[in-house]
Amino acid sequence: MMLLPLHLRGTISGLRPDLYKILKLEEALLQHFNPAKVLIDLRSGPAADLVSIASFGFAGVLDSFPRTCPSLHSLTNNAAVAGGDVVRIQRDGKINLLYRRGANANTLFVTERCNSRCVMCSQPPRADIDDWRIPELISLLPLIDRDLAVLGLTGGEPTLLGDGFIRLVEAAKGLLPATRLHVLTNGRTFADRRFVEAFDCVRGHVNWGIPLYGDVAHLHDHVVQAKGAFAETVHGLYNLAERRHRIEIRTVLHAHTLPRMEHLARFLYRNAPFAEHIALMGLEPMGFARSNMPLLHVDPDEVGRRIVGAVEFLHQVGMHVSIYNIPLCALPPVIRPFARKSISDWKNQYAESCDACVVKESCCGFFKSTTSEEREATARPLVEVAA
Repeated sequence: MMLLPLHLRGTISGLRPDLYKILKLEEALLQHFNPAKVLIDLRSGPAADLVSIASFGFAGVLDSFPRTCPSLHSLTNNAAVAGGDVVRIQRDGKINLLYRRGANANTLFVTERCNSRCVMCSQPPRADIDDWRIPELISLLPLIDRDLAVLGLTGGEPTLLGDGFIRLVEAAKGLLPATRLHVLTNGRTFADRRFVEAFDCVRGHVNWGIPLYGDVAHLHDHVVQAKGAFAETVHGLYNLAERRHRIEIRTVLHAHTLPRMEHLARFLYRNAPFAEHIALMGLEPMGFARSNMPLLHVDPDEVGRRIVGAVEFLHQVGMHVSIYNIPLCALPPVIRPFARKSISDWKNQYAESCDACVVKESCCGFFKSTTSEEREATARPLVEVAA
């Protein structure tokens, strides 16, 4: 599978920097999207009447070469941008893919800021003042396909934007009523019950993905590098549950969290029966995870063996449990049915030897950030499916 970049370059001619929806002319004429925010894709197909295009009020065209009308052309990677995508075009020709039609995951990045510094964070926080993202994301929402099933929101810690974040999720519910929002948050700000009440208007429309890294405070606080975080997160979970919000609990699997996985499973059964989903997640080797790898690393095979008890317990007590980011061949057969094809397509790769595997199409593979040597060392192609 060819990995498509989210960032590339092109040349702009007479086109102002902004967010644009890329559409073929036939779809654009249906007027489902504001014409002033649409670029007509002319890179393939018969020659188009530019005068007719201009008369419909479209912003311009996307082509392989310059046009007399406002245009974006000469992309450094022509395959990276396709019909239905939404791009941010900057004055210097930088292009950012903000939404990709047909991707297995679309996520809006809300902020660089965070009030935790997790030892395995793949997106280390920065103290940038980036409130500007909220109005841009709100302007992006009308350009997203209305039949999108799930839209992710992440950071940093999105809830740190306070009222701005509330405006964003309210706008998403109004503009994309059929799309479920999946928000990744550490849940600490939800220890404030009044803040939770501000989200009553989107109750049921948002699924909150909140991490819990242990059943005891000192373990969770160590992983997130914030004293008191366990208490804040647990209070946040209860406040959300009290307001009948949808909740997913996540934990990342590494040397600090694995020893108490079965204890955590029992803790969740006793104390968080309201959780709709429990996600046990393999490590993404980026950011702090890469720099802290000597302290975090556990061989994938051992990870699989050490979560069997927790997975079986959660399943037996009726809690919905999934395994993310661990290849099927690294999991004992008994828990392979709980594994999901979870890695976003733009950062997903397979080992060369995976081509011989009969379950490759249903396997998550590896993160792009793993080295080819790491992928080959882990991959053991399955040549037949166990009965």
